[in-house]
Amino acid sequence: MFNDIGALELVTLVVLAVLIFGPDKLPKVIQDVSGFIRKIRAFSDSAKRDIREELGPEFKDFEFEDLNPKTFIRKQLDNDDLGLKEIRNGFDLRKEITDVTDAVNGHEAEPVASGSGPDLSKGGGSPDLQKKPQSLAKDERPPFDSDAT
Repeated sequence: MFNDIGALELVTLVVLAVLIFGPDKLPKVIQDVSGFIRKIRAFSDSAKRDIREELGPEFKDFEFEDLNPKTFIRKQLDNDDLGLKEIRNGFDLRKEITDVTDAVNGHEAEPVASGSGPDLSKGGGSPDLQKKPQSLAKDERPPFDSDAT
């Protein structure tokens, strides 16, 4: 609770408490505050216990810390019932980016399996984007590209 309070801040709080409440009333104030904190903790524990009882036996391992999104995701990734590690390991983002960069720059890509698409190295399929487009005659219309519309 007080993990971020340093020694100087603690001394400052003690001095302020002595100045505000006085040395005579300070022990009584500390006792009242500690009793109040105990009551809040007991109320919180009672509420947690009631919620667990209402949820039923299938939620007996439920922890309220799991409601924190970071904790929930970390726990689900460690559990891996959905096969997320296999999906994450099967996708190589660097390879995908390198392939796209090579295709845009016109470098030779890895050979494509037969029958999986047009052979772009022979000129069939899509046009070379690095070549300057041919100029059209005055009354000539550009070719229709169904993929662009």
